[in-house]
Amino acid sequence: MAKKKIKKTLPEQIMDKHGVTYEPLELNILDKSEAERDAILASFNIKHDDIYKTLAATGDKTGPVVAVLPITKHLSLKKLAAASGNKKVTMLSLKELKKTTGYIHGANNPIGIWQNKHFPIYIDTTAEHAEYFLVSGGELGRSNKIKPHDVSQLINAPFVDLLEHD
Repeated sequence: MAKKKIKKTLPEQIMDKHGVTYEPLELNILDKSEAERDAILASFNIKHDDIYKTLAATGDKTGPVVAVLPITKHLSLKKLAAASGNKKVTMLSLKELKKTTGYIHGANNPIGIWQNKHFPIYIDTTAEHAEYFLVSGGELGRSNKIKPHDVSQLINAPFVDLLEHD
């Protein structure tokens, strides 16, 4: 039986076009127990901290802004506001998310958002010295393992401190 050819997502097509190296992964870890999730991640030699989420917010001066940070951490809205030249930013509601970014919750991809919308995007400094990180591949259950600096250069996204500290 032939192996099913997976259709490339828009972010993957953009990375191919720009010669950016990435590894597409199908990680179906949603709705899994912690033990199941950890086993799946371990099979790919990935730690939970290597997975980054792409969050969309709106600024009082700039409109939409995007933050990329570890899935295990919390976004500081004050830091995102300061980095993006806003006094205040608020998270987009789930209803506004698809309309604004073109992606559903859990599938937001910084490269796809940049390609289609050209919103300002900021990557947390935790990724600056990482060998790789995982971002959504643009569809639920799909991820792209990629070098953070490659993403930063491709979409002109600076590394800034975005984390809420305890």
